[in-house]
Amino acid sequence: MNTTFKVLLGMALGIVVGLIINLTGLNSPGTWANSYLTNGLFHIVGSMFVNALKMLVVPLVFFSLVCGVCGIGDIKLLGKIGSKSFVLYLFTTAIAIASALLIAAGLGIGEGMNAVADTTFSGREAPPLSSVLVNIIPSNPINAMAKGDMLPVIFFSILFGVSTLLVGKKAESVSGFIETLNDIMMKMVGVIMAVAPYAVFCLIAKAIANLGMDLLAQLLGYVLVLIGVLLFHLFVTLQLMLKVFSGLRLTDFYQKNAQCSGVCF
Repeated sequence: MNTTFKVLLGMALGIVVGLIINLTGLNSPGTWANSYLTNGLFHIVGSMFVNALKMLVVPLVFFSLVCGVCGIGDIKLLGKIGSKSFVLYLFTTAIAIASALLIAAGLGIGEGMNAVADTTFSGREAPPLSSVLVNIIPSNPINAMAKGDMLPVIFFSILFGVSTLLVGKKAESVSGFIETLNDIMMKMVGVIMAVAPYAVFCLIAKAIANLGMDLLAQLLGYVLVLIGVLLFHLFVTLQLMLKVFSGLRLTDFYQKNAQCSGVCF
């Protein structure tokens, strides 16, 4: 049984257990289920898993980007691949956003939901574009990593990889060491993902136990539309792009990409 199926099974069981706790009134304040399950075991396991994922993000991004840049081995080739990847990312993102907005607006997703909060909330003002561009270059990369500011981390990682390439043979030991660290990080991801089904079960069970059937029914339409758009993007958008821009067979693409897509989903 692969990890993806286990995660989906954990989600399904989490919904069932959460509904049982909610509908039977076991989640009332002061009950053992509320104290030891919903706000106890489920909360602890779920929060630890989320923290573990956050822990991996920055080092995984840094090592994988540096390894990717060093693995290309040619600055000119890196520029070509990087520019094409950036344009492709913008294009596919625009299609994904447009399709999601059109389908959500057409089906009226979110209509009838009570979005009034019990407490007031004051959001931060969006920074100007000039500030966003300036902050891409970190004044302190270690501080950016500690805060989890991904754009500065990505910029520093790519710059580090390019500089390693420019040094040449003298930096081969450094690139080899970072490649080893990247392999270690991937093993860490595997270790944490091994407990993902149980953590997902706890997260879903806690959410359903607290929110109940009403909100679950209201969110069902959103979830179905989300899954539909993801499948459309995978089997229509990417399929057309494969036919137009590459000679890769669709079966080969899906076979090589199946595990990654399943985990992301």
